[in-house]
Formats: sequence, structure tokens, C-alpha cells
Amino acid sequence: MIGRALVVVAIVIGMRVYTAHAEVDRPAPRVSLAQLPLQIGGWHGREDVALSPEIVEAAGVDDYVNRVYATAPRHAVSLYIGYYASQRQGDTIHSPQNCLPGAGWQAVVSARRSVSTGGAQVEVNDVVIQKGLDRAEVLYWYQGRGHTIASEYANKLWLMLDAARLHRTDGGLVRIIAPVVSDRASASADAVAFAAALVPHLTRELP
Repeated sequence: MIGRALVVVAIVIGMRVYTAHAEVDRPAPRVSLAQLPLQIGGWHGREDVALSPEIVEAAGVDDYVNRVYATAPRHAVSLYIGYYASQRQGDTIHSPQNCLPGAGWQAVVSARRSVSTGGAQVEVNDVVIQKGLDRAEVLYWYQGRGHTIASEYANKLWLMLDAARLHRTDGGLVRIIAPVVSDRASASADAVAFAAALVPHLTRELP
């Protein structure tokens, strides 16, 4: 616990030093998340679900997509991606493990897992959440500036370094939710399969 606390303190101090002396952000050119393909592998996207202005303001995002993809009636996932052009003025990415409890969901299992995609291995967070009798499998990670990262602490360290060397603090959160309809194994397989198909498509939206 002491070691983790020291890491957090170092990140906070480092962020203040680097962002105070780095130039104004220069986010990379990108494509709007609304242009994310409706066809990703064998998954077919449905109409986007708009978030309320209050939720968008609370999240502090500059761009987002909130969409359901499915391969069959009983095999569907919910995709949310939030993009931040700058994370210098307090508009930083919110961890789902902090946000989901506010909606009544509680994490009952939390781990890391590796997803094979595009010939590479990507590490993501794997969380099972529950609200009443409802359960869901959640995969999420942080992406941007050439990084795909599961660890919140590692993401903040890279944010600090990239602010100094690239003058960039843009980035995004990718979250996939698969409801547990019959068993967790099926929901997990759906979430992982969609994540594997999705990652190669995000180079334009989260460069």
C-alpha cells in the first residue's frame, strides 16, 4: 500500500511539473468516433445511443460513441469509447470502476487478461459487475498516443511523459460490456471476440 501511494504521489507531482512547462497540447489529427464502422468483423452495429448532456458534461469528453454490436440475438455487446483532446485542466479519463458504482453496479470479480488481436497481445481489464440479479462482463482499457494500456497508473505515467516529449495529452477510454444471459463463459467469449476485432479499427479514432 505504501509503495502504491508513493507511485501515485510521484505521478501527481510529475504531471504538475511536466504539464506546467510543456507547450499547449497538439493532439494528432483523427477521425470522429461516429465514423467507427458499423461492421466490425462478424459484429453488426445498431443505431448509436446518445448520452444525456448532463452525462457528457460530467464525463468531460470531447467525442464519444455509445453503440450496441451483435452477431445474433443472444450475442450482443455494448461499446462505449470516450475521447479527450486534452487532459491538462482536470478533464481526465474516469475509470469505469469509479463510475459504475454510481449507476448501482458493483464489481464482484476483477482481473487482467490478454487479448490476441492483429498479431499482437493487448492487456485489458476484465471485471464482472452485478446489480441485483443482473450480471455483466466488462472489458476496458486506455488507448491513445500509440499506447494501449490496462493499468490506470501506467496510463498516467505515459500521460506525463507524452505531455513533455510529444506535447500531447489526448487519449481515450474503451469499454465493452457483455450481459451475462446464461453463463459468464459465453459473455466473456463475446466480449473478448469483439475486443479482438475492434482494436485494429481504432488507429484513426484514437491515434
